[in-house]
Amino acid sequence: MRARHAVLLIPSKSAGPPQLLSYKQGAPITPLESTLPRSLASVHSKALTENLSPLESALTKSIGGGGVLLLTRNLQKEFYAEKHRDEGPLMESDGDPLLLLSPIFVALRPYNSMEYSDPHTMNYGTLPSRLLTVIEKLPNPRAQMVRREGRWDPISSQEFLRRVSGLSTAFVELGVKPGDRIGLFSANRPEWHTADFAITGAGGVTVPVYFHESPDRMTYILKHCGAKVAFVAGAEQLQKLLAVRKELPELEQIIVADAGPDVPTECLRYETLVAGASATDVSTYRQRTSRVLTSQLASIIYTSGTTGEPKGVMLTHSNFCSNVTDLGDDFRLDPKSDVALSFLPLAHVYGRTLDYIYIFQGAALAYVESVDAVAQALLEVRPTVTAAVPRFFEKIYARLVEQGSRNTGIKRKLFDWAMKVAQRATPWRTTGAHARAALKLQWKLADRLVYKKIRLGTGGCLRIISSGGAPLSKALAEFFWTVGIPIYQGYGLTETSPIVSSNYPHNRIGSSGKPIANVQVRIAEDGEILVKGPCVMQGYYKNPEATAEVLSDDGWFRTGDIGYLDKDNYLYITDRKKDLLKTAAGKFVAPQPIENALKTSPYILNAMVVGDKRKFIVALIVPNPVTVSAKLAEQGIKFASNQEMAAHPAVHALIDAEVKRLTVHLAQYETIKRFALLPEDFTFDNGSLTFTLKLKRRVVEQQYSAVIESLYADVAEPRPILQD
Repeated sequence: MRARHAVLLIPSKSAGPPQLLSYKQGAPITPLESTLPRSLASVHSKALTENLSPLESALTKSIGGGGVLLLTRNLQKEFYAEKHRDEGPLMESDGDPLLLLSPIFVALRPYNSMEYSDPHTMNYGTLPSRLLTVIEKLPNPRAQMVRREGRWDPISSQEFLRRVSGLSTAFVELGVKPGDRIGLFSANRPEWHTADFAITGAGGVTVPVYFHESPDRMTYILKHCGAKVAFVAGAEQLQKLLAVRKELPELEQIIVADAGPDVPTECLRYETLVAGASATDVSTYRQRTSRVLTSQLASIIYTSGTTGEPKGVMLTHSNFCSNVTDLGDDFRLDPKSDVALSFLPLAHVYGRTLDYIYIFQGAALAYVESVDAVAQALLEVRPTVTAAVPRFFEKIYARLVEQGSRNTGIKRKLFDWAMKVAQRATPWRTTGAHARAALKLQWKLADRLVYKKIRLGTGGCLRIISSGGAPLSKALAEFFWTVGIPIYQGYGLTETSPIVSSNYPHNRIGSSGKPIANVQVRIAEDGEILVKGPCVMQGYYKNPEATAEVLSDDGWFRTGDIGYLDKDNYLYITDRKKDLLKTAAGKFVAPQPIENALKTSPYILNAMVVGDKRKFIVALIVPNPVTVSAKLAEQGIKFASNQEMAAHPAVHALIDAEVKRLTVHLAQYETIKRFALLPEDFTFDNGSLTFTLKLKRRVVEQQYSAVIESLYADVAEPRPILQD
């Protein structure tokens, strides 16, 4: 068992006295409640540096004169002597003595060797401090919006803060101490952020769980992190948690919101806890949050992953707030007019960090609990800003094509004409390339008759749509930009809090934008994208081996993604390193660009490319039942089911023509030689997709192993071994 060490936090500038922390490798950094000895209370980085050995001074200089330092031998002697004289030796909360290392000190992430344009890393603030600032400076009467009984009810900034303060008081009264992990099991709703800011304001660590998480994985997450308390919203989520409660011995208490009448007496109701919250609670919350450190752990986010057990990504307040600040400097919102729509799962870091940006800039935030309710919310809320993953845009495009294919007569001809105009107008609308006056006139007419209706289907007010989580097809992005729906592609990972690069405000379609401020990106010799900056995680919770695999000693994070930077420093993502296919001939094939190309066909709903260790590439393709049916109905062909459609020779011929058309530009070894049609789409419910709608390739390969083998049935080759 690793010992826990005393750590002295020295401000880079004399921005207050140093602070004592407690640190153990693979565990959160937590503040020590003990006060500093009098002889250390006025120490600042310059004074400390002057008293260090030459070696220690050199190390201090290498990190810019400040950072997180283990106490040196001389300071230990002084510290122990005074502590023993006044109060006795420093002890952990559980009664164990605190080990002080000597004679060296080290800098801990994220302050080691970071080459920021702004070196003052302590200025990013904490999540609760940022919340308090925005509520004071930009109060909003509809800071939060939630749909109840057919109408959108607003929650003001002051009411939001009152609830946060009351719940935070409840956590403290339950014995929650700085560093304690609190499970958060809820869909997107106001209570999610209320709980999050209440937890972090008490110095706790938010551990989000996807609201439709499986019981086994939920149990693993809460047990692995050692959650002391769980906050649950919704009757369904409560029942899921209660079903596994016996397997969570460290879970002391459950707080539940909006769970209906059938709540066990041992559970605490959120509504009761916040009902009596007063100005005193708000004042106490302000005082308590002032003691939360930027270096303190704010959250452990368990990656959904496509294989294996999830890993707990440790993110500090500085990780989150640096990302919010460094992206938000360009991502400016107007608190008087901007309304954001939150429907990406808040248990995922992408939606969570973007919501922090919306909140900290004072915009109204409307919550949507289910993706099925997004279409209605777009029409009712009419948001100006939102975010989604590429699969969301693919579905919108497929739905547009489906609706257009149902039209007949003049309406069908008008739709087809407008789509062709959009295709011809793409260079002009996306890059400003020269366009003839006739084309501009055609676009204006198509905009009035068709494109405007498409925009109205999204509420008609969207001016910033962020896309992340996976690469967005260039053709798809071009289409939406051409019809007046601006989608800005970015790139990031949970381990980078998450945003690494963004196309906003300068957009180059097909790229993932330029690295945001204070984040460095470089490409390794094998093409892997490496990232360094204040947004990079502290490591994986209780998993130093996995941490060592992705974090270098000098602070570079190995993303596992393959890509490149162009001459203007725009980042392009090719594929996941582990997803690259290597054919039997030794040729590497990136499946995602091929799949994205196939999905631009109106007749293809989804696709997955297969071919690792094989002689050639094949694909599993899901036909679009609506457009395929409409197309073949012109030939008098009808289908009784999707199964019948997938087996019909005419459908195979139609898809074959689309595959050849869309892959004609590929190298010979990248082309799809054979394909199988599937009657069912890849979904979260059938286990084919992660929570962020990414393909679980190994799972799909196992599910359709017989189908895949049939595509290679007459080929003499060794069969690959499927790995979990």
